[in-house]
Amino acid sequence: MSWTPSSWRDFPIKQQPTYEDQELLKKIEEELSSYPPLICAGEARLLKEKLARAGRGEAFLLQGGDCAESFSDFNAKNIKNLFKLMLQMNMVLMYGTGKPVVKVGRIAGQFAKPRSSDFEEIDGVSLPSYRGDIINGIEFNEEARVPNPKNMLKAYNQSAATLNLLRAFARGGLADLNKVHQWNLDFIKDNPLGKRYDELSTKIDHSMKFMAACGLNSDTMPQLHQTTLYTSHEALLLNYEEALTRQDTETGEWYDCSAHMLWIGDRTRDLSEAHIEYFRGIQNPIGCKVGPSMEEDELIELIDALNPKNEEGRLNLIVRMGAGKIKEYFPKLLKRVRDEGRNVVWSCDPMHGNIEKSSTGFKTRNFDNILSEVEQFFAIHKEMGTIAAGIHLEMTGNDVTECTGSTSCAITDEGLASRYHTQCDPRLNASQALELAFMLSDTIADSVWVCKGNLPGLPI
Repeated sequence: MSWTPSSWRDFPIKQQPTYEDQELLKKIEEELSSYPPLICAGEARLLKEKLARAGRGEAFLLQGGDCAESFSDFNAKNIKNLFKLMLQMNMVLMYGTGKPVVKVGRIAGQFAKPRSSDFEEIDGVSLPSYRGDIINGIEFNEEARVPNPKNMLKAYNQSAATLNLLRAFARGGLADLNKVHQWNLDFIKDNPLGKRYDELSTKIDHSMKFMAACGLNSDTMPQLHQTTLYTSHEALLLNYEEALTRQDTETGEWYDCSAHMLWIGDRTRDLSEAHIEYFRGIQNPIGCKVGPSMEEDELIELIDALNPKNEEGRLNLIVRMGAGKIKEYFPKLLKRVRDEGRNVVWSCDPMHGNIEKSSTGFKTRNFDNILSEVEQFFAIHKEMGTIAAGIHLEMTGNDVTECTGSTSCAITDEGLASRYHTQCDPRLNASQALELAFMLSDTIADSVWVCKGNLPGLPI
């Protein structure tokens, strides 16, 4: 069957809103289709090349950002804090591994969220579930929960403004390696983690001074002064994605110009449904979540559907099993993909399989479980002789209290209520994310992989 940007409409689809005013929806889609693209095809191709390097073990993929972006919390400070956190984690990982880091933010488009139920109930009142600001409002009232197609225009405008600011930060001097001390976020500075980062910054300062003495500085080497942060989001709302799909004038190929990289969630990866149909036709690097329900044959069919030419850097498989399930379900999938010679980029999402409810009633994630899944993911790859290419985190540059544990802030169940601000799922705060980066860096740099728990009987 031939592909077009709208061919997904002929397939069954999950996790979509039901718009009451279809004429308004069509009008909004047409308006979006006339807007300028948010990214260009050449940028997406460059990211694909960098992801290919990560898949070969020559670079490391760091993907992270908000669970769901918010219209109400949109401001320059929040964007800057996430950017600084990405720079900090980049520096920790790059210094520890000796590899360049491919930085991909969950930002400038992460507005739609899949939900486990179409309805949610509070105090006996049942309303349609909140599905992200691009669809409906988080306020628990009937009016807010009605899907509004006009939200797509607001999502586009906010994404455009966010991208503009990110590019200014990346090119305007904030990413200069001479300013590594300035990246340390205020609330981290005074804890032991902040001191460890400061020690790393001092080492980098000394290296920069030595390089400058050799004539190598920001003027002669622009890569010391600037960086690139790519954008990504779950392409859940296909009405929006289709409207921003453009045909590249150079190659004639189709690209989703809403972000550099898009991914398919674990709930919408059915081979016979709309999301796979849409994704198979766009040429962006794409991701697909791989959960414990994934079967071996299904995974191979999925890879062949999304990456029929077996291109390096095209397909990022984002593993989200849970700390208690990864060593049971992941090795057989990894072995099958390895043995069949499929080119994929393997990354670990240690967030989505580790959701739990706290004793105080909050949806949360425990830092030890997140760390455990990461350690097991890397240990399994080590055992298999394959490449663990990166990590995918829900995180924020702000001082929130949404995930329990960690040495740096030791958030308890009782402490969650202090600054629990997420739109949907709990995020690592900046301190927790940076702590994880240090621990991951130590793990990667160590010649002997350290894993909590045994991994007996892995298929080789």
